[in-house]
Amino acid sequence: MTTIINIGELVGIVPEGILRKQGPEMDETGIIRNAFISFANGRIVDFGPMDKAPGDNIDCIDARGGMVLPGFCDSHTHIVWAGSRDGEFLDKIRGLSYEQIAARGGGILNSSDLLNRSSEDSLYEQSMARVSEVMAKGTTSLEIKSGYGLNPEGEMKMLRVIRQIRESVPALVKSTFLGAHAIGRGHTREEYVRAVIEMLPDAAELADFVDVFCDEGFFTTDDTARILEAAAPYGLRPKIHANELALSGGVQVGVAHGALSVDHLERTMEAEIEVLKGSATMPTMLPGSSFFLGIPFAEARKFIDAGLGIALASDYNPGSSPSGDMRFVMALVCIRMRLTPTEALNAVTLNGAYAMGLSSECGSITRGKRADLILTEPGWTLTKLPYLYQTPFIRSVYFA
Repeated sequence: MTTIINIGELVGIVPEGILRKQGPEMDETGIIRNAFISFANGRIVDFGPMDKAPGDNIDCIDARGGMVLPGFCDSHTHIVWAGSRDGEFLDKIRGLSYEQIAARGGGILNSSDLLNRSSEDSLYEQSMARVSEVMAKGTTSLEIKSGYGLNPEGEMKMLRVIRQIRESVPALVKSTFLGAHAIGRGHTREEYVRAVIEMLPDAAELADFVDVFCDEGFFTTDDTARILEAAAPYGLRPKIHANELALSGGVQVGVAHGALSVDHLERTMEAEIEVLKGSATMPTMLPGSSFFLGIPFAEARKFIDAGLGIALASDYNPGSSPSGDMRFVMALVCIRMRLTPTEALNAVTLNGAYAMGLSSECGSITRGKRADLILTEPGWTLTKLPYLYQTPFIRSVYFA
């Protein structure tokens, strides 16, 4: 058994059986100051105040006043891609919108061309560099989507690479089939929707979830419903891109089909909030995309005030959010979306785990859960994490 002692703040404590936080609970988290935590065989065994710490015959790590918190749970990434789209960064600087870049053959289609020209080994090596980067920054579980293949060979190549990553790293990795990320070259939308449905049997052998980019200029609610209905017999639960560019109806179609999460939500109104109430679907917001594209930030405060919970994710991808730093996500949501550090913590840990179907396994300091932990340097507190958002803070990251 290993025990971390002399912890300045042990944060993110959640009682057993709580799988997500909603409404006022978002601003609540258990904190013990001057604490210890013990773990063995990858699981949290015990924690509490230092005067209750176990005695001899244990492997001790002295936190020296550092903070311990759950590892970050990033429920929305596109971390498997090939090459670079830094040329489009110049287009953005010159004033072109996301939609204009896509209309010129850039955006997702550019990534598709690069990916389809890359070998599987090269794609794995490029992607593993990014996975290693985010793990070093405290991410201990993450979802990775396909969606840059846009044809059967490319999509399956991506899903195989995600499987290889899952088998190579100590982080928990979930896989999502996003064949409907854009309309593949040479297809009408109707032709491509049929092509995505035909990919589902092979995708289901490799993926945990199915996703559709249900938004203006991409896939309609009818397209989305057809794909989700075809995916259901294969056990692929939906995770939907919705309302990034317009009021697309993606939230409503996602909830109607039992989506685990609906993601983006930069454009929402009361109708979206109402349909989410009482559902099992987690609203997931991606402030890194708003920051990079200069589009509105999702109105997280309205969701929480209405009694909903939210998750936060990085959207790490080459075109609209080229960063997987979850501490920066926390800073953005506190600075630009006016959440408290505690609300931000719950959104990047327990609720992020929920949005991957993992909150019974990780996302909080709870006895029996995975010992996926971040130990900070001395003197850090929860409030300092988003406040000093560029100061190095991690001493060690522990994986179960």
